[in-house]
Amino acid sequence: MEEVADEGIRAKGGDALKLRELAYESIIEKLISRDFAPGEFVTQRQLVQRTGLPLGAIREIIPRLESEGLLRTVPQRGIQIAHVDLNLIREAFQFRLFLEKEAVATFTRSAPDHVVAALRREHEDMLALALSRSLTPEEEQAAQAIDWRLHDTFIDALGNSIISMAYRVNSVKLRLIHHERYRIDGRVVPVMNEHLAVIEAIESRDPARAAQAVGAHIDNARRLALTI
Repeated sequence: MEEVADEGIRAKGGDALKLRELAYESIIEKLISRDFAPGEFVTQRQLVQRTGLPLGAIREIIPRLESEGLLRTVPQRGIQIAHVDLNLIREAFQFRLFLEKEAVATFTRSAPDHVVAALRREHEDMLALALSRSLTPEEEQAAQAIDWRLHDTFIDALGNSIISMAYRVNSVKLRLIHHERYRIDGRVVPVMNEHLAVIEAIESRDPARAAQAVGAHIDNARRLALTI
């Protein structure tokens, strides 16, 4: 009987863990998709309504999201989605710069030629399309996905789950900054060109050159976010 009871407790514990992870992932997805606006105030009940997940699971993941700087609890007002201010922009881009310079250097030394060639083709195809005519909203979103995917590729190539998780949290902040401070309209051509400069440096198998190229690209994005 005790063994059966223990199994029941483990099953319930597993269900609770699954619900917490679902709640966390749901809120992250909604931050990325702009279902929550930067600086917006919400209640726990509203989080339940928007995610469709139990109140208990929502309550349990709020401290985690607060520790990651994605939201904060404000007395008498509720829960505030991360507010995009100059401090957030500076810190998020500084964190990104430190990680990506090392990541792209490692990628330059180890990435198979066919992976680098595929990255080049993807960027050249999008650049050619953007130069040929105005992009549809769907094509602009595809260009944005290419942008984020390249950076994720560098980080994932490190094979370090701790770094990947920390980078992912910072990427959510960068997406909030992107939504709040600038749009992709008119940015596809320069971004693709900057990425191709990084790819060219990777092809040269020169880690220092690749780190410099990705640093210049990130610095351009940072300046744009700070000046608009």
